[in-house]
Amino acid sequence: MAAPRRPAEGYRCVGCGAVVPAGAHPFACPARGAGGDVEHALERVGADVGATWSAAWEPNPFMRWRELTWAYRFGRLNGLSETELRRIFLDLDRAVAKVDGHGFRQTPFGPTKALAERLGGAELWVKDDTGNVGGSHKARHLMGVALYLEVAGLLGLDDGQRPLAIASCGNAALAAAVVARAAERPLAVFIPTDADPAVVERLEALGADVRVCPREDGVPGDPCYHAFQAAVRAGALPFCVQGPDCAVTLDGGETIAWEMAEVLEKAGGAALDRVYVQVGGGAFATSVVHGFERAKALGAIAQVPRLIAVQTAGCWPLPRAWERVTAEAFRRLEREAPSDPRERAEALLAEPAAVEAALEHARAHRSAYMAPWETPPHSVAHGILDDETYDWYALVRGMLRTGGWPVVVEDDAIIEATGLARKALKVNASHTGAAGLAGALVDLAQHPASGERVAVVLSGVAR
Repeated sequence: MAAPRRPAEGYRCVGCGAVVPAGAHPFACPARGAGGDVEHALERVGADVGATWSAAWEPNPFMRWRELTWAYRFGRLNGLSETELRRIFLDLDRAVAKVDGHGFRQTPFGPTKALAERLGGAELWVKDDTGNVGGSHKARHLMGVALYLEVAGLLGLDDGQRPLAIASCGNAALAAAVVARAAERPLAVFIPTDADPAVVERLEALGADVRVCPREDGVPGDPCYHAFQAAVRAGALPFCVQGPDCAVTLDGGETIAWEMAEVLEKAGGAALDRVYVQVGGGAFATSVVHGFERAKALGAIAQVPRLIAVQTAGCWPLPRAWERVTAEAFRRLEREAPSDPRERAEALLAEPAAVEAALEHARAHRSAYMAPWETPPHSVAHGILDDETYDWYALVRGMLRTGGWPVVVEDDAIIEATGLARKALKVNASHTGAAGLAGALVDLAQHPASGERVAVVLSGVAR
């Protein structure tokens, strides 16, 4: 495989090395959908050239770290002034506040002793994002996309007329509808037949074009996602929370990790040892690990925590992919892979060459590692029931490079964690939003972390 070209700053594909040309939207790799078995997903390169972490504090994370966002960098690279970009960022946030009652503000993060008896000596830190715009972290992703589109419009690269599209059953759709309404853009939302009626009502009230997508016998994968992709092929812009379809969506999601990193920095440089993140399509956890990596590179934190990705027993394509990639690494080492995921992760931390070789094989043979779940998925945590983990490659790489591993949790554990979040932590989290906490409680019982500092994100409010 040819060595990928590296632009000074911009986006390139992890699989084929294609670089997004100047003036093109950095959503999907130009070769995505052209056939073959390569993992086509764009990632930012040169993102922090000349950037600094320290800046005047702002309550709005998009203003606080605007210089790290692609919207800001793209604007500056194309001649927009600081004044013009501040106006774009502030105006869109004010418009969001008019639609949803408030704009973006840093959400709480800190230690708690409420569940100490369940943690085996670990110290738990909780990030509560349930009070964010739209009631979840999803709006962070879509605000990053909307800001980029506003900048592109000012530069004459987007006329604002093309409709936006998203496939979702809940929080992502609501977040998209809020931000699209604020940006005065038409939005098509592709939802499953069992979507919450209250969510559908809110979507329609926000002016979204709601389209119900039933499953078809013999057609693998999520029908909503298939319909979304068809809409994009027909000219809609991907206003979604899947990185391979809209790379810019990862950008805004990084703000959640930056907020956590800043609190740790102010707490005397406290370091997280593990972060448990619930995973559906995977963009959220990808943004978290990318955000921590950039915070470390800019000197805000001393280490990137182990990424522990949590999925439900009703649908766990990411742990399956991680198992296959790690098995490939041990095959190259001509060693038997440990059955315990922590032991497997620890062993591979000392074998970076084998890990990189396995990752190279994975991104060149996608179907051997990631495929749609074979049966219709079911769980109380319906928000993480994506048939595929679309951002699987970035997450497998993130787990391997940080020494993390995946966790699969049963619905009983999710229900219990949701109750604990509400009663002990006083956070009205949904089952989906509390799935990361469920993963932490299950995993800490199996892999104790006495003396370690671990974090979870309660990412979605109960509706």
